[in-house]
Amino acid sequence: MRIKLTGVPVLDQQKALDFYTEKLGFTVKLDIPLGGGNRWLTLVAPEDPDGPELLLEPAPLHFEPSKVYQEALMNAGIPYTQFYVESVQEEYERLTELGVEFSVEPKDMGTVVIAIFNDTCGNNIQIVEEK
Repeated sequence: MRIKLTGVPVLDQQKALDFYTEKLGFTVKLDIPLGGGNRWLTLVAPEDPDGPELLLEPAPLHFEPSKVYQEALMNAGIPYTQFYVESVQEEYERLTELGVEFSVEPKDMGTVVIAIFNDTCGNNIQIVEEK
């Protein structure tokens, strides 16, 4: 068993695509129109193009419980998901220069360093550096 795909709900797929590619550096793996303005839109890390895919899921627009859950996480400051990086401090500085807003600046938590940012699409995202 392995993870091939994981999703993150987004309020606007195009806005999410722009943010996740232009700011975070992911690349498009699949972009398939599904009708009704929806797309099967997956991204991958450029250094691992055959690795796990991130689905930018328009769930909040079509499934009210997803919207409620996403809003509750955001309002509580809880990350929807996390991405691992080599250096949280370096990634924090790079993303801050690109205008990404952080609610939690780099913080040493013992075995990891974390930071949390707003993906502009309804989610808090945590970046993690293992020590």
